[in-house]
Amino acid sequence: MVTALGAADAFGLPVEFAFFAATLLGVALFHRRTLTVALTGLAAIVLWKIAVTGFAHGSGFAGLAAHLAQEWVLLANLLLLLTGFALLSRHFELSNVPEAMPGILPDDWKGGFLLLVLVCALSAFLDNIAAALIGGTIAKHVFKGRVHVGYLAAVVAASNAGGAGSVVGDTTTTMMWIAGVSPLSMLEAYVATAVALLVFGVQASRQQQRFSPIARDAALGVRVEWARVAIVLAILAVAFAANVVANVWFPSLLDQAPVIGIAVWVAILLAAPLHRPDWAVVPNAVLGALFLLALVVAASMMPVERLPAASWQTALGVGFLSAVFNNIPLTALALEQGGYDWGLLAFAIGFGGSIVWFGSSAGVAIADMFPEAKSATTWLRKGWLIVPAYVAGFFAMLALLGWRPG
Repeated sequence: MVTALGAADAFGLPVEFAFFAATLLGVALFHRRTLTVALTGLAAIVLWKIAVTGFAHGSGFAGLAAHLAQEWVLLANLLLLLTGFALLSRHFELSNVPEAMPGILPDDWKGGFLLLVLVCALSAFLDNIAAALIGGTIAKHVFKGRVHVGYLAAVVAASNAGGAGSVVGDTTTTMMWIAGVSPLSMLEAYVATAVALLVFGVQASRQQQRFSPIARDAALGVRVEWARVAIVLAILAVAFAANVVANVWFPSLLDQAPVIGIAVWVAILLAAPLHRPDWAVVPNAVLGALFLLALVVAASMMPVERLPAASWQTALGVGFLSAVFNNIPLTALALEQGGYDWGLLAFAIGFGGSIVWFGSSAGVAIADMFPEAKSATTWLRKGWLIVPAYVAGFFAMLALLGWRPG
């Protein structure tokens, strides 16, 4: 009986997918209650798997415990990074650097485009969450607090695109590196990144300029607090160093503890005597992180083993799938399958999450900063260029380099 029920499909798909689809629809429709919707959907999926299908590592509550034991490091890392980078972003904002940026960026749409390029470049060696938050903080200041949702989508897309070709720029590329994929293979993703950035970046910057023009000059008397800038750089350096050291010398430790998240918080606390962090931002950051974690846990329970064999068509589809499914389990599945062109997959699975605001942790972080972005329909309507940019980047790379599975 349980087996029959467990095999039951809804509209040709496993019941878990139906629950998850309903959750995502609820997030889109009730964007002021996203956390409630996500937790309700997660509860429904958990109860179904406990009562009917079981988990990959067992049935009932024991199976649930085993599943969470496998996922806890990823979840803890996300929680620590999202809350830690919220404090980092506030340090950066209070440093007055964003207020000084209008004196550096061009005074027309090219200023907005240059900011997207900077976000993309930052994400190549920083976590894409940090790059997106820094970009969002600067945008809030240079556009006088009025940032178009389409431009916010572009900031997220730039951060995800920048991380797609670097083994330290995104969790998915780090996973590939740990699994033995050559960093040079993933570096090829920047071919697609360059094309995608041109497609969405120019138009999004023009759109933002029409919506709220960039400030022409820096505010008079702006005094940069270099101590806060030093704290921001120190925290980022610690995160970068922890990522590299753990991956090169202690890769097994990454499966046992949230190394990068812990490193970020240690750096924050050590720097606190120099400048007290603005702890007031933590509660909202925690709520945003809990929403993302609920979706990540729900996605990790999906029977994604039904994905077809590796091909460029599958890679293209996985990119679209990562807009609503967490790309961590999708990457893990791809690594188990093998046979992919890893540079093309790195772009697809990294950039694809930009299509919907909750498709990547960078998007969730930006939506916490700009609540008006917490609507899937608004994001898709105003940030629609992300989709053609993804397709253009993918096929440009496929045409120039071909499908070269490794």
